[in-house]
Amino acid sequence: MPIMLEDHYTMEMLIHKMLHSIEVETSPYKPPQPKAPNDAPVIMLVDKIIQQAIDVNASDIHIEPTAEIVRIRFRIDGQLCETHELPISVHAFFVSRLKIMSSLDTTETRMPQDGRIHYEYAQKKIDLRISTMPVMYGEKVVIRILDKSASLLQTSELGFSPANFKLFTDICHRSYGMILNTGPVNSGKTTTLYAALNAINTPSKNIITIEDPVEYCLDGISQIQVNPKKGLSFSVGLRSILRQDPNIIMVGEIRDNETAEIAVRAALTGHLVFSTLHTNNAIGAIVRLFDMGIEPFLIASSILGVLAQRLVRKICPDCKEAYIVKENSPERKYLENFYQPGIVLYRGRGCGSCGGTGYKGRMAIQEVLVMNDTVRASFQNGISISLIKHSVSQANMVPIYQDGIQKALAGNTSLAEVVRVTYGNL
Repeated sequence: MPIMLEDHYTMEMLIHKMLHSIEVETSPYKPPQPKAPNDAPVIMLVDKIIQQAIDVNASDIHIEPTAEIVRIRFRIDGQLCETHELPISVHAFFVSRLKIMSSLDTTETRMPQDGRIHYEYAQKKIDLRISTMPVMYGEKVVIRILDKSASLLQTSELGFSPANFKLFTDICHRSYGMILNTGPVNSGKTTTLYAALNAINTPSKNIITIEDPVEYCLDGISQIQVNPKKGLSFSVGLRSILRQDPNIIMVGEIRDNETAEIAVRAALTGHLVFSTLHTNNAIGAIVRLFDMGIEPFLIASSILGVLAQRLVRKICPDCKEAYIVKENSPERKYLENFYQPGIVLYRGRGCGSCGGTGYKGRMAIQEVLVMNDTVRASFQNGISISLIKHSVSQANMVPIYQDGIQKALAGNTSLAEVVRVTYGNL
């Protein structure tokens, strides 16, 4: 990832000032104590790194001590890239500054801690989630960046194909039942659910969510933050929500049997319920509910549909180029039935605009499984993955991998990206 020249020199100056303002008396294995500390350089250094991460739309900052240096990495478009190396002597001061900002215990270095910082920069309100973890050479810190000022996407901006968009929006406008969104961590599930809730939010509906954490504030929607230390879990919160006369409920994640049972019961008693699961595909969500102890007939009766998704990087528009897939190319096997002689795909050459990666931004690829009589009949008497797959193919569901190929053929992403995020579905 490119760092502007002026930023590079600013960083060098800040590090130089820090080294002159501290005297390290201990080894890297023990947090150093400064003599007559001057906090200004470390404050400026921490702010500079956070602000650089915000400027390049990074989702996370990783601060990792090694034997000799502190490695700083940003996660951009889902990929980690190294941006800075700091002297190991500044590490303890850097971490202490973050702990002070997030109201953590600066003297505790041997146990993990979690905190939060409300940060303002460039007229943006940023929520920083801090996680510390003791590792070999000190404390590793990961900072999750959530831009509270960013506008939420509309459902039309989620990258759906026209067919999948109609399927998903149709089930979102039903009056009761359950809609599941599934995919790995950081696959855009929360963004999708927020967009869906915004699309159906009207003054005549009472919408309540329970989340961990609440990532963005939604106007006109009551949002609950789980608090396990106080006994407010997903299941406890969901029971309370049902006593609040809700029309629509969003459960951040179904993690256990108890939450699953309450959510299914809510969907069967006149509520529209949205939630997420961590499974590889839409069929996997059905199997996961069964594994949690939900009877097949209850799954068949309550589920309206399942949306599975992944995030792929978009090809940089400034360096995108077309190329013909040769018949003996390794890419041919991944194109499956889409291959024909002379077929054209796209890639990014790499340029200054994208930092040489060939990619800029991300988009979703999806599959939408809508429950119909054929699909329901396949597991009324028990869960059989082969029977469900057969019924889904008869229902003409477009698998997520094929949705990705179609978007690669359209020039939105590369075939390499589609293979990277969906290889388990080939």
